[in-house]
Amino acid sequence: MKQLRIRVLAGVFVVAGVLSWAGARLWNSIGTLPGVPLAAPVVLALIAVVLLATALSLRARFKAQRERRPGAKGVDPLMAARAVVFGQASALVAALVAGMYGGTGVFLLELLDIPARRDQALYAGFSVLAGIAVIASALFLERVCKLPEEDDQNHTGAEPVA
Repeated sequence: MKQLRIRVLAGVFVVAGVLSWAGARLWNSIGTLPGVPLAAPVVLALIAVVLLATALSLRARFKAQRERRPGAKGVDPLMAARAVVFGQASALVAALVAGMYGGTGVFLLELLDIPARRDQALYAGFSVLAGIAVIASALFLERVCKLPEEDDQNHTGAEPVA
């Protein structure tokens, strides 16, 4: 499984942001721009919390397994691989969504004198921050489940497989 690249995530974020900004300008010139929902940052933050909780749980289980603690619960390699795939998919979608809300938010910065648009710009900003939290949590999860390097393979403890 290939490791997620920050360059790819940044590229998705920037392209989505530019297209969203241009789309928001066009949409506003034709009619009214649709609003940024309050649920957007909330849902992204919940996904970030789930990813972080999964990463912390797996890290503790891997550590107990490596230290050969009595009663340590092992980690199924397929479950670790699924967690990594979930994290990678979440990071890609979060980069896309955060870019879209970022582009919309930049456009809304021109309309801060309108109270409703000020709130929309605030929601868009929180969505970008929550999207970055999802990406950070996903990268941490991927790091937790990463296999050891070639020279570390002589280590006798059980290692995570992903």
